[in-house]
Amino acid sequence: MISWDALFSERAKLIKGSAIRELLKLVNQPDIISLGGGMPDPRLFPVERIRECVNDVLTNNAPTALGYGTTEGVPALRALLAEMSVDRGIRATAENVVVTASSQQALDLIAKVMLDPGDIALVEAPSYLGALQAFSAFQGQCIAIDMDHDGIRIDILEDRLKTLRQANKSIKFIYVVPSFQNPTGLTMSVERRRQLLVISEQYNIPIVEDHPYHALRYQGERVPSIASMDSNGHVVYMETFSKILSPGLRIGWVIGPEVFVRKLALAKQATDLCTSPFTQLIAYEFCKRGYMAEYVEVIRPEYKKKRDAMLEACAEFMPEGVKWTHPEGGMFLWVDCPKSIDTTAMLADSLAAKVAYVSGTSFYPDGRGENSIRLNFSFNPPEINREGIRRLAGVIKRHLQ
Repeated sequence: MISWDALFSERAKLIKGSAIRELLKLVNQPDIISLGGGMPDPRLFPVERIRECVNDVLTNNAPTALGYGTTEGVPALRALLAEMSVDRGIRATAENVVVTASSQQALDLIAKVMLDPGDIALVEAPSYLGALQAFSAFQGQCIAIDMDHDGIRIDILEDRLKTLRQANKSIKFIYVVPSFQNPTGLTMSVERRRQLLVISEQYNIPIVEDHPYHALRYQGERVPSIASMDSNGHVVYMETFSKILSPGLRIGWVIGPEVFVRKLALAKQATDLCTSPFTQLIAYEFCKRGYMAEYVEVIRPEYKKKRDAMLEACAEFMPEGVKWTHPEGGMFLWVDCPKSIDTTAMLADSLAAKVAYVSGTSFYPDGRGENSIRLNFSFNPPEINREGIRRLAGVIKRHLQ
């Protein structure tokens, strides 16, 4: 018998499962309300519009759609994505764009080309779980910088940078989700974005700016991306269609300096040769026909109703001492319970009450967040969100007694 465990690489031994993916295996029963995913509402998918695009692609472009494609992406889609970015103030041409199999692959490739064992990625505290997984898989060290309601704390970041530099540590990049952050739902202020860019230029450390939710704003004024403020090539910008169109298409993209994009494409060649030309062309047709703007106008008010229902339920049912964020957009809000509550230990009781969530510790590389919870409001109808919060509040109340 082969001892497979003994044959795994040191890197493979470090890979851990996603708490979210493991949780989703437990909550497929129809009577459990899951507030733990990060999914768009499949009931709102633009099936007929996508079917129309699929038929067009197969009728007019089948040889390209069903064959291999260039590693960087379908040229027409790259040009369109660059054009969309320019409309948002980002300096880009098609040569600055590489299409990936979702933003998760982008994170994996960024880690692959930038992180040697022990290299440091500075992240928000808390931060996106998928990014922490990707960076750790390549033996990078994630160091978490605390946030406040305006985003990452610049004072703490600069102090940590000075300390790390004095210790001769290799710092490769700063990773942020500045708009409707996963997991907190918070949005980094304009001033904080400017300050972060100044830090990037001062210390010569790039920023990886992840923008999966940019179109999902329900209130307040649009905030410019950090990339749109960048004139020196310090920002690597990421986006995806997974949250605003369909995760099943598996289309994400990276915009960055040409030298960086070329290296990312070389790494991608060894990973999958190319992202599916079929799904790229579907996405291209969908956007070219103006269906994306049309679809966003459909989902925004629906997701706002879902968010509002969850916020109203929190205000009505949550016990004293529990606090939560009030996101202006995106898919998530963050709940802080009193320090006496361990949300990981509480999950079993919550599942018994037929409601699921993700514990806060999943979003910290240093094990913090024991009393915190991430909640998703985009997947369920408003009335289900309300009932889920009612059940969860009851569990929290029992654990406070």
